[in-house]
Amino acid sequence: MKGVRTVRLGALIQKEISTLLHNGLKNPNVGLVSISHVDVTPDISYATVKISVIGSRQEQMKSLNALQQSAGFIRSHLAKLIKIHKFPELRFVFDEGERHAARIDEILHELKKKGEL
Repeated sequence: MKGVRTVRLGALIQKEISTLLHNGLKNPNVGLVSISHVDVTPDISYATVKISVIGSRQEQMKSLNALQQSAGFIRSHLAKLIKIHKFPELRFVFDEGERHAARIDEILHELKKKGEL
């Protein structure tokens, strides 16, 4: 069960990373990235940052790798803004929910076209 503190911290981390990306993280390899959700572990040692990237699979991987390489900088930047005893380590992963939803939508569209739905 998620605690109120970890949910609030996740929302705050999501907001601050989004702001940082919008205002220009100085890494040219980060493309059009949006932060869809941040899950913080109960002991606040890790924060899993779920991202969506617009572009080809190659561009998506390039952005993910750039964010992973910039994780230390992002963490130190956030630690200055969010005052907690120990700031969680950031892990960036793709948000598979959107990809699954798009695939389901595609399948439903194909079935409608064939008249099977």
